[in-house]
Amino acid sequence: MTDIYGTPDKVHTKQRLFKIGLETLEGQGYEVSRVPGSGKSSVRRITKNGESQLVSIRTTQDQSIAFPRLKDDSGWKTLDEVDIVVAVSVDDRDDPRNGNVHLLDGDEMRDRFDQAYKARLDADQQIPLGRGVWLALYRRYDGKRVRLVGAGAGLDHEPVAVVPLANTDANKGLSRKDPLPTALSITEAKRLLAASLGVDESNIKITVEA
Repeated sequence: MTDIYGTPDKVHTKQRLFKIGLETLEGQGYEVSRVPGSGKSSVRRITKNGESQLVSIRTTQDQSIAFPRLKDDSGWKTLDEVDIVVAVSVDDRDDPRNGNVHLLDGDEMRDRFDQAYKARLDADQQIPLGRGVWLALYRRYDGKRVRLVGAGAGLDHEPVAVVPLANTDANKGLSRKDPLPTALSITEAKRLLAASLGVDESNIKITVEA
């Protein structure tokens, strides 16, 4: 998977994609708010016409999204708590120009991840609890590659918005001209990575080789 904190540009792109997700929800007429006490930076409450739902905004620079299993293997962390998954993906892995925003039904995504998890276990793959299980948005299961079981949500549900990554009007306060950190401490990197994947910091291990 893409090292989303590997360069300042990747950090910027992650922040931009998350902002695009928030702005798209607001553009769809939702009031968006944080969920006090949730401890999950990706989760937001959205409200429209008196109806309130929980969403998880997942950004991706390699066109795959992940959720981890609960430590007791009884379900999915974060995914089990939300009504909608807002997947915000770059349009091209190598030369990203736009962010594609997909609103994906929570029940459908739980079913997709359940299928993926079962298929990988049946294939004797080792999946440590607490580690993210990844699903491709824009590829389908071909009957051969187990890692594609459950994939393709981005193909089955067209984006509700396609937003330029370099849109300066929508990118106020997040310009590429703004100074970005050239390095992160290990503690900060673990915190940001844990928030992105929806896992506990204790599950993030970083190895530095000289």
